Amino acid sequence: QPGEVPDLYHVWLSEIMCQQTTVQAVKSYYLKFLNLWPTIHDLAAASQEDVMAQWAGLGYYARARNLHKCAQIVSNDLNGVFPDTQAELKKLPGIGDYTSAAIVAIAFNKPATVVDGNVERVIARFFAVEEPLPGSKPRLKALAHKFFDGFEERPGDLAQAFMDLGAGVCIPKAPRCSLCPLNQGCAAYKQDAAAQYPRKNKKAARPQKFGNIYWIENGRGEVLFHRREDKGLLGGMLGLPTSEWIKSSEHQEHLEFLTAVKDCKLKVYHTFTHFDLELRLHKASLNKAEELGSAAFFWKQPEAQKEKMPTVFKKALLAYRAQS
Repeated sequence: QPGEVPDLYHVWLSEIMCQQTTVQAVKSYYLKFLNLWPTIHDLAAASQEDVMAQWAGLGYYARARNLHKCAQIVSNDLNGVFPDTQAELKKLPGIGDYTSAAIVAIAFNKPATVVDGNVERVIARFFAVEEPLPGSKPRLKALAHKFFDGFEERPGDLAQAFMDLGAGVCIPKAPRCSLCPLNQGCAAYKQDAAAQYPRKNKKAARPQKFGNIYWIENGRGEVLFHRREDKGLLGGMLGLPTSEWIKSSEHQEHLEFLTAVKDCKLKVYHTFTHFDLELRLHKASLNKAEELGSAAFFWKQPEAQKEKMPTVFKKALLAYRAQS
């Protein structure tokens, strides 16, 4: 609404969630987080385990760990108040150049050059930038600065207008140039070549990795789950135990503490940002349960934990249950 001041906590939460993720994918998670933790203090007081569980399925899990760390710092050390400059915001976990600019402009209504993927596309087309992404990022930001520099009247609205323009009009394929308020000044539009920008380097083939994933039951019919170490891919997330993920499908060694390993003839496929993963599902028994440590535990109803797990583990659980 006109004159309404955005809630800083809401702005920060939405911007962190929207890093490398579409608004449509984020919406239900955003509403769920606000319902569970209405304020920065509520989020800070939550356990990391609960935060990670509610984030499951959204991907890029380092964001969730940093979100929780940032909430604790702001709540405990800064009296619940975010800094109002990019320099200070970037000292907080999970906040980089783009996110700090977005918070400054939208939440504090101060001039800042806000450039996400949508804005990069608008700028690349408006100036017909020939240098391909990602190398052109610095130049695209410098060109965007021409629009944002000194814009003090409603900088938050300007930032959101550019992002919305890229998301709804200057879209990647079949851009709706006839609806664009900037089309008369757009170099790519004048060339009738908007869809050809931004230029991009040809992507290299996505690497393939392989591994084993295990369905392990104890004598009471409970299933073994494992919380992964905080560092690394899917760090801190709940899932079924797996072997290392390696580049070869041969010579995959099983975990040392397993016995009676049986191939279920099931494979789980999942695509991460930087590689494709193929996991072969096995049913196994434990040899030395004490070697698992506190990160592993059994549950009677594994399906009840499904929503707390990343997608790759949900796929494995559903595949095994479908076969059973």
